[in-house]
Amino acid sequence: MLAAVALGAIASGGAFHLLGEPGIADAIWRIVLVFLAAELAVEVGRTVLVKHHMGVDTIALVAMVGSLALGELLAGVVIGLMFSGGLALEEVASTRARRELTGLVERAPKRARIRVDGELRDIPIEEVGVGDVAVVRTGEVVPVDGTLVSGQASIDTSTLTGEPLPVDLSSGMSVLSGTANAGAPFEVRASRPAAESAYAALVRLVSQAEAERAPLVRTADRYAGFFLPATLLIAGLAWAISGDAVRGLAVVVVATPCPLILAAPIALVSGLSRAARAGVIVKGTGAIETLGQVRTVLFDKTGTLTVGTPKVREVVPRGGLGRAEILALAASVDSMSAHVLGAALGEAAQEADLTLAEPREVAEDPGQGIAGTVGGRRVAVGSRDFLVDQGIPRSQLEAASIIAGHGSGEARVMVGVDGELAGVIVMADDLRPDAAGIVGRLRAEGVRQVAMVSGDRRSVAERIGRELGVDRVYAEQSPQDKLEVIRRLREGAGQGPVMMVGDGVNDAPALALADVGVAMGAAGATVSSETADAVITVDRVDRVADAVHAGRGALRIARQSVVVGMGLSLAAMSVAAFGYLPPLSGALLQEGIDLAVILNALRALRV
Repeated sequence: MLAAVALGAIASGGAFHLLGEPGIADAIWRIVLVFLAAELAVEVGRTVLVKHHMGVDTIALVAMVGSLALGELLAGVVIGLMFSGGLALEEVASTRARRELTGLVERAPKRARIRVDGELRDIPIEEVGVGDVAVVRTGEVVPVDGTLVSGQASIDTSTLTGEPLPVDLSSGMSVLSGTANAGAPFEVRASRPAAESAYAALVRLVSQAEAERAPLVRTADRYAGFFLPATLLIAGLAWAISGDAVRGLAVVVVATPCPLILAAPIALVSGLSRAARAGVIVKGTGAIETLGQVRTVLFDKTGTLTVGTPKVREVVPRGGLGRAEILALAASVDSMSAHVLGAALGEAAQEADLTLAEPREVAEDPGQGIAGTVGGRRVAVGSRDFLVDQGIPRSQLEAASIIAGHGSGEARVMVGVDGELAGVIVMADDLRPDAAGIVGRLRAEGVRQVAMVSGDRRSVAERIGRELGVDRVYAEQSPQDKLEVIRRLREGAGQGPVMMVGDGVNDAPALALADVGVAMGAAGATVSSETADAVITVDRVDRVADAVHAGRGALRIARQSVVVGMGLSLAAMSVAAFGYLPPLSGALLQEGIDLAVILNALRALRV
């Protein structure tokens, strides 16, 4: 509103000047200038009382009061337009910069349509309970996490996964909140309250991102405080040396450091939106600034660089049984185990279209192996020591370990049948398809060191490290060891800031200790997601490079806008001090500088 008042006063006063009524024009400008100065004085007073310091608006107030005292009425009104218009322009630019973030929040469902006793009830999302059946019509957003209970569904998962094509689901499959119905209406049974859903976690992350302020922005605020006395000193010297108070006023008019205050936050917020568009929610401009400075990146291995689920790579027979029979026997007995390797054996048997038998007399040693009777044959599946305990000759196991060890598998599962070693199943946790080029992309962004830290065996970790081309591998590291690695890197010369990328609960301490922690996947709202500074909401580790790119671009443009904007302002102050820039021209010039740096800061949305 203040900007509209100032603009109206400039236009009407100018019209009266053209009509030969300068007195009326001056009266309009004087009244409006007093009004604008009074409004600004209230803001200055509020800043002093609440924040206990004088901000950048004090310089604008001094310039407006000086213009009123020296009769530079039009210049004073232009200053009022410059300041109020600059704030309005900042709001518009900031809204545009936050578009990706606010869009995620605005899409969050607020109500759900629940089927109760054959009737539909429209209720607030907070009232949906576990077990309730929600009806999702075409185009609507799924309100809660749950299970599909009606036929087929076509789901748009782009908000959570970044995938542009719809995914077809069938009855019994999981559906995440925040996804959209891209086909016919369907029903979903809620598996958790709305507050614990995937999309609710994403919205919380966005809220954190919008609330925090960056170190560069805080530095700009402090610098603006020093700028006020320096400006008054230069203006006073210009007045004292020249004897012309108008020169001092001209210095103050062009001294308002709006580039310092406006450019940095807009550029960094633009970086947040740029990262969000790539599927990375960065929790605040402080984190996006640190991303722009990262020199060392540490990756956890399992689930971050690898798929996280072992696969059967090879079956090596050591007796008279064939590969298919060994796999079928092992998968049959392991079907009674909850171990992840048992699930992998079952999946491999299913893919090979093998028929499994129900095991009997099953006994399991958790973490070591499982034994049982399958079709009248005694089958043992597990580690070498477990099979020794089951009566398999150690000599057979040692020879098999040497042969199978030539492969690149992460785990070797021994299979014994009727007291003899039948074979070895080699299993591996493969690299993510999108992990292959990430090291090169990070180096292209200026990252000096890319390393991998893992609790896995050294041979396994180093194999993955070689495939990726990382600079260093830290293997056999406990969660406490990972913390020590991060501490050493942060303290090392030229190695910080340090980024840690992980996905599991055991990664949470390391993510919290690193200068910037990045968690894989917000869909589970895990501890790692809560403690991280950024969360990759799509299942792609290569988005780490996108986040670094967004941070680098935002920080570069923020610094560029501040340096160029303040450089132009300082140059204008020098010209004004020597009497070559009148207050009115200076006010118009400063308005142009403000507009230029804000538009430049918005480039971070595209870089």
